[in-house]
Amino acid sequence: MTPPSFSPVLKLSRLPSGAPEIFASIQGEGPTRGLPSVFVRLAHCNLRCTWCDTKYTWDWETYDPAAEVVEHPAEAVFDAVERLHHRNVVITGGEPLIQQRAVVPLADRLKAGGHRIEVETNGTILPLVELASAVDQWNVSPKLSNSRNPDWQRLVPEVLSWYSAQPNTVFKFVVTQPEDLREIQRVREDYAIPPSRIVAMAEAQDVGKLAKSSGWLAPACRDAGYKLSPRLQISLWAGDRGR
Repeated sequence: MTPPSFSPVLKLSRLPSGAPEIFASIQGEGPTRGLPSVFVRLAHCNLRCTWCDTKYTWDWETYDPAAEVVEHPAEAVFDAVERLHHRNVVITGGEPLIQQRAVVPLADRLKAGGHRIEVETNGTILPLVELASAVDQWNVSPKLSNSRNPDWQRLVPEVLSWYSAQPNTVFKFVVTQPEDLREIQRVREDYAIPPSRIVAMAEAQDVGKLAKSSGWLAPACRDAGYKLSPRLQISLWAGDRGR
């Protein structure tokens, strides 16, 4: 247990206002979609997905890290979450587990304060035991070849095997074309993931594309036994930051 007096610094995405990206909204996707939640968006990522909708957290060829990243003590992050008055907290990124040693004391405080914790991760980094004990739901999004990340980097067998063994893990896949369903099937078989724990989502950054892709993805999910997830953040706010 981290001593209460120790408050490591977290690197968060910075909102256009200059404030850390900690905001109240609703969970837009996955099994808890529609649930009022507080989002904590951490900066930096170890993958480089071509369709990523939060490139401002890691693409330093396009964005200026001095403008996009702000350092914030874990204690101050906790205080900001408390002021927003929602029980469910979604720690996202970027890739949050890059900073997991600093996330542990934040998660400990959140649990002690009665919060429920979801962590969004790409499933390439093994969680610390201390963090795993505090997380209520892992939203693991293994990347398919459509992300243009190399296989060895996006699929780490030891890590995916660990997540598949956790009953509180759901697997979210971003789908761009029908052929992606075959790739999901291979991952599911390789790691013994039940179809009921698979969530498929259409890749889209606008409402028109989301509707068009979801149209063919819905029957594919029905036939495979997967859950189809809408992406409410796109339907409602077109992916605006802090919404």
